[in-house]
Amino acid sequence: MGRFRVGVQLHPQATTVAALRDAWRAADGLGVDSIWIWDHFFPLYGDPNAAHFEAYTLLGAMAVETERAQIGALVTCNPYRNANLLADMARTIDHLSGGRFVLGIGSGWFERDFDEYGYEFGTAPSRLRDLDAALPVIMDRFAMLEPGPTGRLPILVGGAGEKVTLRIVAEHADAWNSFGPPARYAEKNKVLNEWCARLDRNPRTVERTVAINASEVDDWQAYLDAGAEHIIVMAGPPFDLEPVRALVKIANS
Repeated sequence: MGRFRVGVQLHPQATTVAALRDAWRAADGLGVDSIWIWDHFFPLYGDPNAAHFEAYTLLGAMAVETERAQIGALVTCNPYRNANLLADMARTIDHLSGGRFVLGIGSGWFERDFDEYGYEFGTAPSRLRDLDAALPVIMDRFAMLEPGPTGRLPILVGGAGEKVTLRIVAEHADAWNSFGPPARYAEKNKVLNEWCARLDRNPRTVERTVAINASEVDDWQAYLDAGAEHIIVMAGPPFDLEPVRALVKIANS
């Protein structure tokens, strides 16, 4: 069995900064390949008014408190930050982490964030158009920054829309993230391969990541069979990392 990669997404809701810091240090100590948070302003489940913390501020701290795992947001909401500013933030966190930052990005969907923070929600197509326009701006800014990123700063695009999102992945991204179940993931993976063929992109240059619930860890082989190369376990507080530990052990066996 070839080795696959393992990550964890820590949900920054209904918790404390101290608990998040303990969790990402523990995850790094387990030997995970990647550690992620999400980019929202309010909880996505449970008490809608529970504690919540902002993604990029946390990522700056994560960058200096971890040593080996790649880090990023799964995924950054493109409309929340000017594209040039986001590129500068990503470059800075990349340096803080010693070259371990991944710019995960998507078009956004959580309407409460937009409404309460004063962003225009628009429509799903308009947000995708904005993402499509922002990615070249981000990459151009990477090239203009002094200093630039420590190396090639990878871009991961999240989403599964077959007509636009997966075309954006094939055109711009180094990695793609979506969700299960395995049969659905396999279908989307096939469509991404088709977009790569249309755009003359080698499909092997796009890493395939999938975000799963802890209850799905036993389905790891089904996700690999569906095309995933990097399995990211989503974890809410109190951040039980035992499923992640088990998956790391399998991946390294």
